[in-house]
Amino acid sequence: MNHRLQWDIFCKVIDNYGDIGVCWRLAADLATRGHRVRLWVDDACALQWMAPGGCDNVRVIAWTPPLALQAADFALQPCDVLVEAFGCDAAPEFIAACADQQSANGLKPVWINLEYLSAEAYVERCHALPSRVQRGPAAGWEKWFFYPGFTAATGGLLREPGLADRQSRFDAPAWLAAQGITFSREKRVSLFCYEPGALPGLLKQLAQHGLDGEAVRLFVAAGRASHAVKAVFNDEKCLLRNTSGRSQLSISYLPLLTQNGFDQLLWACDLNFVRGEDSLVRALWAGKPLVWQIYPQDDAAHLDKLAAFLDMLEAPASLRHFHQAWNRAGTGHEAPLVLQRDLQDWQTCLGNARERLMRQNDLCTSLLSFVAKNR
Repeated sequence: MNHRLQWDIFCKVIDNYGDIGVCWRLAADLATRGHRVRLWVDDACALQWMAPGGCDNVRVIAWTPPLALQAADFALQPCDVLVEAFGCDAAPEFIAACADQQSANGLKPVWINLEYLSAEAYVERCHALPSRVQRGPAAGWEKWFFYPGFTAATGGLLREPGLADRQSRFDAPAWLAAQGITFSREKRVSLFCYEPGALPGLLKQLAQHGLDGEAVRLFVAAGRASHAVKAVFNDEKCLLRNTSGRSQLSISYLPLLTQNGFDQLLWACDLNFVRGEDSLVRALWAGKPLVWQIYPQDDAAHLDKLAAFLDMLEAPASLRHFHQAWNRAGTGHEAPLVLQRDLQDWQTCLGNARERLMRQNDLCTSLLSFVAKNR
């Protein structure tokens, strides 16, 4: 596709900022490939720290009634591609404006419902299937279901051009110095989580034993992870030392990071604890051992999703066991002890997975190809 398209992405921020994180990465990726993007979002406050510099050719517009179509220059730049992120419904007045556009010039947007990420088998079956709109001003149009995923039969994963090159040029000692930390033999672990029941056990293990005998520097993300760690220390501070009275664990509480800053954190660490969708994908590209806390669902459907992900990774038994403990409901259970041979196995697993995934088309490339075929 060699001509510039106008993309309109609708995003509702549910919680934890994963939705806006994915939508911003997609919008910025499209823009750097020469397209225009209007990102309609009901709560854009997180972009103040995720992407403080913005991005050329991306306009962030408040998704509030009534929709500011005139301020968005819709008449001058009609929609070519409409993306509803994660099952949200675009504003009805926007759909009506697109229908008026079709009446005037015969053109209608490619309408895409961008779904959540999963490694489950249904993703390949449902990817790129159409659904005919039954009512309203756009009755008779097709809406397409587009699934990110981990195989060539899906839409792929967000991966901007140049990511691997940026990572290869990353200077970990310089990054640590910028955090006020001298490069040392400490194992570096990042923690971005909700409130896992195994967290107290993990912190106790790291404080008493380190990571297979080596001291640990734990980088704790701002927000829920930071609150969860501080709560453990308030409750169990006396337990977080080894028999000599010293702790093998040093903690750095991080400020809110830009998306690029979060990538660098993952690159700098030997083990990454992540949560949700956006951070999982970035941890996969980092290629380091990772533990994923999947967003819990009341019907435990998330456990099937987790199992499918671990199958996709071809995860060794120790990594599966740790994930099961980390995602178990309730409190008071211990995190499995992580040995050096476990980290080596996890590193091999994640390195192989990254290599496989790098050979597949990224999500933005897949979307552009799909739109070109359906315009």
